[in-house]
Amino acid sequence: MDSTDKKILEELSINGRISMKELGEKVNMSGAAVAIRVAKLEDNKIITGYSINIDQTKLNCHLHVFMNIYLNDISHKPFLEWLKTKEHLVLNSYKVSGDSCYLLECRFQSNECLDEFLIELNKYATYRLSTVIKSLKS
Repeated sequence: MDSTDKKILEELSINGRISMKELGEKVNMSGAAVAIRVAKLEDNKIITGYSINIDQTKLNCHLHVFMNIYLNDISHKPFLEWLKTKEHLVLNSYKVSGDSCYLLECRFQSNECLDEFLIELNKYATYRLSTVIKSLKS
């Protein structure tokens, strides 16, 4: 991977929907040449997918929380199966080391929705909850 590939990745991370022609102009290549580079980055699994950023507040999901999850049981499978049914509420989930077992980043429309989630979660785990006040990223 050279400096041109790094520039391509930087531009794609800013705008994953950029045309190959525009991308080529930004990295001083033709659209066809940059398309070949992008395909190679995809084939080599350096680019593993494209995503979108959603303004959750416009979907009425104003309550943003992080949860440290402490499982009640040695078996994680029941919790993980339940968690799959809550994918619409979970932005990110991580298995972590240290104090807790998992870290969840979630969005909820209301305190009532959060409460319902936590009541169900109590069947599998205890938790420590942190509410996001403000993002420091502009």
